[in-house]
Amino acid sequence: MEIGLGSYSFGFLAGLLSTLSPCVLPLVPILLGSATSVHRRAPLALAGGLAISYAIIGTSLASAGTALNVDAGVFRYAGAIVLALLGVVLMSGSLQQRYAVATSGLGDAGNSLISRMQPDGLSGQFAIGLVLGVVWSPCVGPTLGAAVMLASQGSHLPQAALLMGVFGIGAALPVAALAYVSRGAMAKMRGKLMLAGKTGKIAMGAIMVAIAVLILSGADKTIEAWLVSHSPAWLTALTTRF
Repeated sequence: MEIGLGSYSFGFLAGLLSTLSPCVLPLVPILLGSATSVHRRAPLALAGGLAISYAIIGTSLASAGTALNVDAGVFRYAGAIVLALLGVVLMSGSLQQRYAVATSGLGDAGNSLISRMQPDGLSGQFAIGLVLGVVWSPCVGPTLGAAVMLASQGSHLPQAALLMGVFGIGAALPVAALAYVSRGAMAKMRGKLMLAGKTGKIAMGAIMVAIAVLILSGADKTIEAWLVSHSPAWLTALTTRF
C-alpha cells in the first residue's frame, strides 16, 4: 500500500493533537520556562529533540509490525480493527482517562528522570526533547498508535519514516510556537487549546473509525484510485516518491 497525502495530513494532525493532550499541555509552559532560561533558542532544540524522538519511536514500531511477515491482507484488516478501537478511545473521555491512569506510572518514572538531567546549553535541551518523546509516548498512545498503524500499512520503510517524521513535526510545532508567547497569553490560551485538543480528538476518532470501515469494506481502494487520478501529477509524485 502506498501512503498518500491524506495519510501524511492525518499523521500531522495526530501529532498536533498529541501535544494538546491534557497530560502533556500543562507541562509545556514549565518545560519552556526552564528551556528559555538556558538559551533563547533552547525551546527550538527541545522541540527538535521531541520531533526526532517520536519519529524514531514510531518508525521502529511500524517497521516491527511489518517485519513479522504476516500476510499483507490479514495485517491490513488487523490494522483497521486496531485503528477503529483507537478511534473509539479518542472519542471517549472516560476511556482516555482510564488509559492515562493505567500508564501514569511510566510517565511519573520518566518525569523523575528528566528532573535529574542537566539541561545545559542547546545540546542538553535537545536531549531532554529526546527523552520527552519516550516519556510522553504512553500518554499520547491513542494518537501515536493511530499514526503508527497508518505508517505500518506502507510498502516501504522510508514511507513509514516520513509519515512518523510528519507526526513528530506536528507534535513539536505547538511547543515551538508557545515558546515565544508570553506567560500571561499562554495562561489565557491554555483553556482554549485544551478544548481544541478535546474537540479535535473526537473528530479524529470519528475519522479513524470511518477509515477503518472503508478499509474493511475495501472502499478505500476505490477512493484512493479516484484521488490519484484527479490529483496533479507533481502531487502524486511527491507523496509516492519514497
